[in-house]
Amino acid sequence: MEIPYNLRRWLWVPVTLVILALIAWFLTSRPTSGAQFDFAFIPEHFFDQTLLEGAKMTIFLSVVSQIIGIALGLIAALMRISKSPLLNGVASFYIWLFRGTPLLVQLIVFATGLYEIGIRIDLVPAALLALSINEGAYMAEIVRAGIQSVDPGQMEAAKSLGMTYRLGMRRIVLPQAARVILPPTGNEFNNMLKTTSLASVISVGELVQHAGDLNHLYFKTLETWTIVACYYLAMTTVVTIGQGWLESRLGERKAQEQSGLWARVRGNIFSTRGALDHR
Repeated sequence: MEIPYNLRRWLWVPVTLVILALIAWFLTSRPTSGAQFDFAFIPEHFFDQTLLEGAKMTIFLSVVSQIIGIALGLIAALMRISKSPLLNGVASFYIWLFRGTPLLVQLIVFATGLYEIGIRIDLVPAALLALSINEGAYMAEIVRAGIQSVDPGQMEAAKSLGMTYRLGMRRIVLPQAARVILPPTGNEFNNMLKTTSLASVISVGELVQHAGDLNHLYFKTLETWTIVACYYLAMTTVVTIGQGWLESRLGERKAQEQSGLWARVRGNIFSTRGALDHR
């Protein structure tokens, strides 16, 4: 018997609860002679000011870096699909360089490496710079794939209506490409929330850095990082829900628009014929 789709969508909830219950049972049923998991530590320090400050910095780094990364990715994608060998070459080099080297290396270079040649960047701006530029390289390929997924005839039809390339790209191509771009962009932001933890290596006060400070204070390693895992799960779950809502809205919009530009082209033709008939 096939499980209904609505039921399958939420099947992960009871499965997750069962797994968590098994983990809790394992931790509480260990021999009393050894160290015990301190369950009381979690509610006592879950909303510790140190962790809340770290979570705020994590969200700040993620949001700002993702926005800048999307902007850089859009510019690089347009350069990649341009007919100019110079623009194409610059964009290709940028994507090759920042996708081909580890983000951790980039963070260290921006935070401390540039200092050796006289370029001093504070830690938070250095983290934002590295995260944004790295994200832009990945977003460039996502945006390029989205633009190229749109039928080239759409741009040709836009030009036939008198639109410039920039206007046709902004009003016709990019809105349609957004349906292809949005899912991987949501995944990228989900990744970004977790990737910001690398900024702790250069002593940026995000969630992992502050969690380490809390652990050094109480020496409750498993309990502290359980709280941190809950923070990340909460943030990524909110992003996943928001992504699903946006995708459903785009799907509804697509169903309403049906044939999109071609409907407007036909309407323009018929309205022109009607005007000629009245003459």
